[in-house]
Parts: sequence; C-alpha cells; structure tokens
Amino acid sequence: MESPFKADILKGKVGLITGGGSGIGFEISTQLGKHGASIAIMGRRKHVLQAAVSALQSLGIHAVGFEGDVRKQEDAKRVIESTFKHFGHIDILVNAAAGNFLVPAEDLSTNGFRTVMDIDSVGTFTMCREALEYLKKGGRGRNSPSGGSILNISATLHYTASWYQIHVSAAKAAVDSITRNLALEWGTDYDIRVNGIAPGPIADTPGLSKLAPDEITIKAREHLPSYKIGDKWDIAMSAIYLVSDAGKFVNGTTLVVDGGRWLRNPRRLPKEEVKQLSRVVEKRSRETPVGVPSSKL
Repeated sequence: MESPFKADILKGKVGLITGGGSGIGFEISTQLGKHGASIAIMGRRKHVLQAAVSALQSLGIHAVGFEGDVRKQEDAKRVIESTFKHFGHIDILVNAAAGNFLVPAEDLSTNGFRTVMDIDSVGTFTMCREALEYLKKGGRGRNSPSGGSILNISATLHYTASWYQIHVSAAKAAVDSITRNLALEWGTDYDIRVNGIAPGPIADTPGLSKLAPDEITIKAREHLPSYKIGDKWDIAMSAIYLVSDAGKFVNGTTLVVDGGRWLRNPRRLPKEEVKQLSRVVEKRSRETPVGVPSSKL
C-alpha cells in the first residue's frame, strides 16, 4: 500500500531499532528508512542482521547493523555508542526486541518467565536508560531544539487475560508502565516523547508463527488471537506517526493497532434472533412489570 506520509517526513533523523532484523521490527526499519531516516538495527543473530542491512541498503536506505543482546547492559551501551559514532546523533529509539511462546502457566519454568521479562521489559528499560544522553534535549549530538522519541512495542494480552501467555502478559504490562512513567519524567525533564504500539496478530511475523503455527488445527485456530490478521505495514505506519512531527503532541500513549481484536466478545445470538427476542421481552416488560411494588389497599 502507498504510504499516507510524505517521503521525507523523517529526513535527517537517525533511528535505532532493536529486533530490527525481522518481523515487525524490520518493517519499521524499512518504512522509517523509506521516509528519510538513517537506520541502525540491533540483534543477536549476525546472519539475520547482515541480511536485513543488505535488504535495507538495496532500497537506498543508509543502514548499519550491530550485534547485541538487550538483556546485557554492556551490549546496549556499546550499540548505542556505535550508532552515535556512525551517524553523529540519535533521534529515535524503537524497542521491538521480544520473546514469546505458548505455554500453560504450570509448565512455565521460572527461568522461562524471567527470560521473557528480561528481553521485553528489562531490555526495554535498559535501552531507554542508555539512550537518554543522546535523546534528551541538548544531549550529545542533538541537532534539534527538541528531544528525541522512544517507541516501545507492546501487546494487548494483558488488557484482560490470555491463554498460555502469562509471561508475555506480565512483560508487556511492565513495558506499558515504562512507557507511561518515562513519558511523564523524561517528557517533563528532557523533552523526550515516549509512546508505544500494541499490535494485534500480524501476518508473516515470528510472533504469529509461534502463537498460531501450521500444526494447530483449523478448529483450534478459532480460539486463538488470529481471527483477524493485520499487516506489518499497519504497525510501521503507526510508528511513523508516533515518531514524526505528525505525532508531536502525543506522549505517554500506547496505540492499539489490532482492528479492534482486543475488544472481542463472541456473538452468542444471531442478530435477527436478538431483534425478535428484544421485541418479545419489551412487550412482556410493559405488560407485567418486574420489581414494581403492589398496593395492599
């Protein structure tokens, strides 16, 4: 689809995207780059990084890749410093690195729970903390009178409750809290906007392939969060809005991009049956009121 944004809306900006070598992170990297930004991507797998950087460069995007694990503070510090040295400044941080898998709560080990928390929530905070000196107003290399922008990729799993996702639900709830609190503190003190995106099920992503693998039967899929599938493009366009001047007055918001999926409440009666039943119930209510006290006189 054609972008609704001007091709140069992010011209001169530098974006660092964790998990930027695949899935949603790569699409965000691609679209930020297509709209004028220079791109640095961070990931643990060298071959994935190399392939992603090559793909970005083939589109004419100025892109580099740095190996690193968001769970390690020394890696976060090194990658952020390397990005600064390469481009001279950092304007946008996108925290898209994440871990996920289906598992019943009783089968989830403490280490498994901790691993997802470390990647999603602790990793997000670590990257934000290490990037502060480069994103804050008047910070290192800042060539803008304002501060930079942080975008945290979250989810809607914790808005109610989700089957077999207790670890990710807890981690993403923490991410949303990080987003709000940093928006308050750093928006006030350093002019940094901090927002989030909560995607629904998105086609052709590692997340969906893990939550709804081909081995799951059609019947089982009806009960998984995949009945309405979005595109990576949808998330990337939302990201452009939030990190560009188009979203300059948006701070502390986690934008849900799921086609209304999290509001899902299964229809228990066909619409026509509800209409007929409603008329019958209303007629009965008028003829025989319920709860109206009777006179003893």
